[in-house]
Amino acid sequence: MAAEHHISGDELARFLRARRTQTSPQSAGLTPGPGTRRTPGLRREELATLAGVSIDYYTRLERGKETRPSPGVVDALARALNLDDDEHHHLRELAARAARYAPEPPPPPSRTVRPHLKLLLETMRPNPAYIVSRSMDLLAWNPAGLALYAGLGDWPAKHRNLARYLFLHPTAHELFPDWDTQVRTCVARLRAEAGTNPDAPDLTSLVGELLLKSPDFARLWERYEVIGRKKIQKTFHHPQVGVLTLSGQSMNLEGTPGQRLGAYTAEPDSADYDAMLLLDMTAPQPTRSPGVKADPSPPVQP
Repeated sequence: MAAEHHISGDELARFLRARRTQTSPQSAGLTPGPGTRRTPGLRREELATLAGVSIDYYTRLERGKETRPSPGVVDALARALNLDDDEHHHLRELAARAARYAPEPPPPPSRTVRPHLKLLLETMRPNPAYIVSRSMDLLAWNPAGLALYAGLGDWPAKHRNLARYLFLHPTAHELFPDWDTQVRTCVARLRAEAGTNPDAPDLTSLVGELLLKSPDFARLWERYEVIGRKKIQKTFHHPQVGVLTLSGQSMNLEGTPGQRLGAYTAEPDSADYDAMLLLDMTAPQPTRSPGVKADPSPPVQP
């Protein structure tokens, strides 16, 4: 079976290489630059951009190291290569054959936040802190971590996503005076993640939704930037506590692939710290821990 897998992957890679070198930039809708091209046909980075995948992912396809392209990726490659119906069908067959003998892809990252991480978020108060998934879904938070994104708490918990908030929540434009920079960084992060995990359903679902609902997202997505200029400090024009500037930090969590911790701090005894403390004090507080039963009877009047 290992030999068949190797052969199937090589056939897919060989076909892609051959078609790429036979596809002229003009036929793909590109304007060739000045000078003589040393590479016949399309360059790898040109084809990757046309198909909407990362250069790294396409290179793995062409080298036979990636053998499970999704139907959407296969169709995008066919369009970029100007394949006719028969060639398109052949590419689909090669991809299906390569995937048949490929090992099963790893399961998606867990969305379950471990109890000690929830405790960590609570001990970080009054500093806003939260945990997000690779697609920027909010998985856990402390009171200020949710309240910092004004209005996000009005959405159902399963709908809370920082990218969705930036592009679709009406308060986001008012909250961030540098909204343009925030969204460029957000899209660059999603582009980089989707480029290395093009078949991930959580990412493709979010991107598909934002492409349909936000022209701003669609415009930035087409630019294919994968490196964002993330600022250490962010200024929030918060409707509850006024203007505050906080230093932000995010980090990958050990033992929980795909989850990241985000946290904000302010200098003690500063106006920003006082606003952060007020945000924590006035935010909706967490519900009672599971297993602790409340007394259903009303208090006895003296």
